Amino acid sequence: MPIALIRLDSVDRQLLAALQNDGRATVGELAERVSLSPSPCWRRVKQLEESGLIEGYHARLSRQKLGYGVTGFVQLQMENHTPQAAESFERAVVALPQVLSCHNLSGRYDYQLEVVGVDLESFAEFVRTHIRALPGVREISTSFSLKEIKRSLVLPIT
Repeated sequence: MPIALIRLDSVDRQLLAALQNDGRATVGELAERVSLSPSPCWRRVKQLEESGLIEGYHARLSRQKLGYGVTGFVQLQMENHTPQAAESFERAVVALPQVLSCHNLSGRYDYQLEVVGVDLESFAEFVRTHIRALPGVREISTSFSLKEIKRSLVLPIT
């Protein structure tokens, strides 16, 4: 079933761009940026939230300052591809806080996980004790980030 796109006018796009750049902006600040008075601006933001276009507001934390010195990408090949196996695996991986993202892939591997660890030793231990124990995993391949070039949570607004 195709996803119904939400129609956005130029003010909605400006609001979304402003909120992506500063999720802590007040309604008054947003209204000024998009040339609206505060009440209509607040209503538009509420509509964008209620439509599901704005999924939430978050603080971006420093991995390094929290002690996570290693970022790895773990590619997984599954034993079988039944809906039950996928559901069981996905439910288990969502429960692991060290896994920052999980993508179901096309190609050789079925899933890719982005995982953080304090150091290489703790990362390896996590993979041995938690990732290998995930339901249905047949093969694991891991790559490590040597340097992060870009990390953006900002989506292009067209």
